[in-house]
Amino acid sequence: MKITILIIIFILLAFFVYPQLPNRFLGGFKFPEKPFRLGLDLLGGARLVYQADLANIPESDRGDSMEGVRNVIERRVNLFGVAEPVVQLSGNDRLIVEMPQVKDVAEAIKLIGETPFLEFKELAGEIKEGQEISAEDFVSTSLSGKQLKRAYLSFDPNTNLPHVSLEYNDEGARLLSEISKRNFRRPLAIFLDGLPISIPIVQDEITNGQAVISGKFTIDEARELAGRLSAGALPVPIHLISQEIIGPSLGRMSLEQSLKAGLYGLVALVLFMVIFYRGYGLISVFVLFFYTFSVLTIFKLLPVTLTLAGVAGFILSLGMAVDGNILIFSRIKEELKAGKSRTAAIDAGFQRAWSSIRDSQVTTLIAAFVLYIFSTSLVKGFALTLAIGTIFSIFSAVYVTKVFLKSIYG
Repeated sequence: MKITILIIIFILLAFFVYPQLPNRFLGGFKFPEKPFRLGLDLLGGARLVYQADLANIPESDRGDSMEGVRNVIERRVNLFGVAEPVVQLSGNDRLIVEMPQVKDVAEAIKLIGETPFLEFKELAGEIKEGQEISAEDFVSTSLSGKQLKRAYLSFDPNTNLPHVSLEYNDEGARLLSEISKRNFRRPLAIFLDGLPISIPIVQDEITNGQAVISGKFTIDEARELAGRLSAGALPVPIHLISQEIIGPSLGRMSLEQSLKAGLYGLVALVLFMVIFYRGYGLISVFVLFFYTFSVLTIFKLLPVTLTLAGVAGFILSLGMAVDGNILIFSRIKEELKAGKSRTAAIDAGFQRAWSSIRDSQVTTLIAAFVLYIFSTSLVKGFALTLAIGTIFSIFSAVYVTKVFLKSIYG
């Protein structure tokens, strides 16, 4: 009964991994054709690394500021229409943006780089009558694009000129009230990307959390600025420090080579097991394919972003899955030589091999965990696929192999 259930599960897993085959012959019901999520090095695209300027941000607020930058950039990249983008933090002040199959890299870089950095600044000291005020006379306040709730195009009721209305969240409204109160009848500058856009004189305390950016805008310019601000104003400035462009042809070649490597490795393992272990080897081949389809199903369902490093981790886990079977078969042979019956030898072989399998796989999981936590994004893919493969190799080696051995030889 157990072996029948495992065979049915095996067929379903195989069809889920490669649904195109059964879907050719099925009528109404179709297996879902869910593609694997491939990384940048397999699909081609752009990898950008940005560095944030945190010089004016208190140490305690830097984590929140970087998280705000990540959220804003992620919205920006999504608006650009990139499929499956990856935006992640690296270290204390760096941000990595991966855009697979992006068609216009220059436009994407321009879009991200032009995301506006909005901030309110107040005068550093007292001003004398007739004194000219420059941008250097202003210092930053705590109010910036981080607290912005929305921005929209509006018109001055007196002049009918277009401007941009800002609406802040509760924190921003509180800060705006405090800043406007202490700067009563003093200039309060609105800076965009480091340049003063508007320097109005505060006539009253602003308690409703709303402000206006006025200037010599056309309607289109004001609408564009409002849209950019609504998508997210950066809480801190960022600078592009490196970019890596991978062409689609190179990505396709990497994918083909990875598939070939995986196929060659699988064939080599199959030949080795059949030649050295005969009947047991044939069982291990089925278990190996069961393991392969199980892991690939998990890769699809999570989904796991497969990179070249991730494919390497998966291929390595194939060898480790077979390693568990080799330990078990070697123990069974020893028990048979000692004169035990085949059923007793199978039970004893699994019992004696379990401690070795457990210890080797646990140490591998520890190494994969350390790599995933403390390494860069490129190595994380390797660690993740290796960890998933290791967990399933324990199940396939101990449970699936045992079911087939006891059903056939028991």
